[in-house]
Amino acid sequence: MSRALFNPIAWFFAAFVIASPAAAFDTRAEAAFVMDHKSGTVLFSKNADVPLPPASMSKLMTLYVAFEAIRDGRLSLDERLPVSRHAMSYGGSTMFLDTTDRVSVEDLLRGIIVLSGNDACAVIAEALSPDGTEAGFANFMTQRAQQLGMTNSTFKNSNGWPADGHRMSMRDLALISNRIINDFPEFYKMFAEREFAFDNRSPQNVGNRNPLLGLGIGADGLKTGHTEEAGYSLAGSAKQGDRRVVFVISGLETAAERAEEAEAIVNWALRQFTERQVLRAGEVLAEADVWMGDASSVGLAAQDDFTTLLPVMIGKTVPSEIVYDGPFRAPIEKGQELAQLIIRPDGLEETRVPLVADRDVSRGGFMVRMKTVSGILFDRLTKGPEGAS
Repeated sequence: MSRALFNPIAWFFAAFVIASPAAAFDTRAEAAFVMDHKSGTVLFSKNADVPLPPASMSKLMTLYVAFEAIRDGRLSLDERLPVSRHAMSYGGSTMFLDTTDRVSVEDLLRGIIVLSGNDACAVIAEALSPDGTEAGFANFMTQRAQQLGMTNSTFKNSNGWPADGHRMSMRDLALISNRIINDFPEFYKMFAEREFAFDNRSPQNVGNRNPLLGLGIGADGLKTGHTEEAGYSLAGSAKQGDRRVVFVISGLETAAERAEEAEAIVNWALRQFTERQVLRAGEVLAEADVWMGDASSVGLAAQDDFTTLLPVMIGKTVPSEIVYDGPFRAPIEKGQELAQLIIRPDGLEETRVPLVADRDVSRGGFMVRMKTVSGILFDRLTKGPEGAS
């Protein structure tokens, strides 16, 4: 693969020449993952692919499956579901359901989102399970997670109750959070609700546990979690202006520490990065050699305007290079993808942008082809086969 080295991308705007602060950020969380919602850019990763006990954050997967069932017509918001003895038996955070209840799906969703109801999860699970059991639903959740690209998630129940082998990674939790925001905006609004007093059954359990709601930093979701093994955790999201971040933290020692780390991440992620245009459509970044064409080179250009997320305090240039297999053999059509621009901002994952031919290059005539062949033969005679390669 050829690598066309060139001056790093120069901005179309003024910028301060200061090192990126991205690499310096850290968190007290044992595991964390922070991403830009729109671009998918990973802003921070710490033990993000380690399967860990997710506690109540695993309820996000139960909710996603329920939202899919409602969208597909297999479940309706006004449908009233029975409560089994198994669902009623759960402790911890609950809606205080009993076997005499038939609860609407809409109330159950709010009971899961706002109240973190373990019993509400089990009711939904049994209604959607292939075999009518919560265990059967957990197996289905695991299969569906794999289909969604969540390769480090295994479910043993619907609510995150401690169980051997019940695991999710921080990256997987961010992925399902992102999917909920993108795929079900009509339901995502529920995650910002501060209270839900179901049937006035439990005045002590009516408030949303998300510590960021109401702080005025744009937080509007998603789910807290806590068990002795998992520690205090949070899958969260916040939006300011046109930017939204999604993050997951786990393994904090106290609820106060969870709140502090979550707010610090939101402030850092939304203040220290910004979207900037780095390429204009049609802009030629380099020339690549062409064989047997009516021109000896072709321009490598951006096909479209390209905007990416970058640290706000980055310098005037970004480390970057163009890679391709060349030289190219004519004919070449304008717009044909030929190369990739690799952009490597400090502290962020690399981004690859396709580059295309900026013009047509037709096959050369007889004399052009003879000249090329003669050159190869001369190189073979003087330099050997390797020299003519």
